[in-house]
Amino acid sequence: AIVDGRRVEISRSANHDESGSTVVEATVDGRVVARFTVSDHIKPTASAIVAELRALGVRPMIVSGDSAGPVQHVAKSVGIDVRETRFAVLPADKLRIVHELQATGAIVAMVGDGVNDAAALVAADLGIAMGTGTDAAMQAGDLTIISGDLTVVPKALALSRRTLRIIQANLFWAFAYNVAALPLAVAGLMNPVIAGLAMALSSAFVVANSLRLRR
Repeated sequence: AIVDGRRVEISRSANHDESGSTVVEATVDGRVVARFTVSDHIKPTASAIVAELRALGVRPMIVSGDSAGPVQHVAKSVGIDVRETRFAVLPADKLRIVHELQATGAIVAMVGDGVNDAAALVAADLGIAMGTGTDAAMQAGDLTIISGDLTVVPKALALSRRTLRIIQANLFWAFAYNVAALPLAVAGLMNPVIAGLAMALSSAFVVANSLRLRR
């Protein structure tokens, strides 16, 4: 901007301090007159969330538009290998990274809250948007965490896996019952009353098994 005939610029410096903070410089006519730092607050629960995800067999990564210093600092602070970080990426780069991971056979879940995350959220196998983020991100995601609490992410993944296991168990039970009981009923070897009772018990088992999800 031109102020009183002088060119004033505020921009991110290529350097970063030891804490990983982003350095912002203010210049007047090309001369640095002020320098200050901006940093992200790491939530106390972040390390525990990463540990829970690893326990579920998830490979956590950080993909960010920030520079290398802040991204790697956050990664080290929460227990993510710096080799699993991608920094200074554009929205198109995030989309490309998702596609590259999928090409290796990986099932990709993407967590994001900004407009820049929207394309990657759509492309991911599971797009998780933060309810505290932008409307674009929430519209692009498959799942929205209204509270913006990241501790919900590993809980949601664990619940989805448990739900799938119960669905599979219910289908197996229903299939096994029909395979065993139908031939007997058709051959007249099973009393209709007993067959009806067995069907009711089969349905009751499926319902009771599904109710385990409430625990």
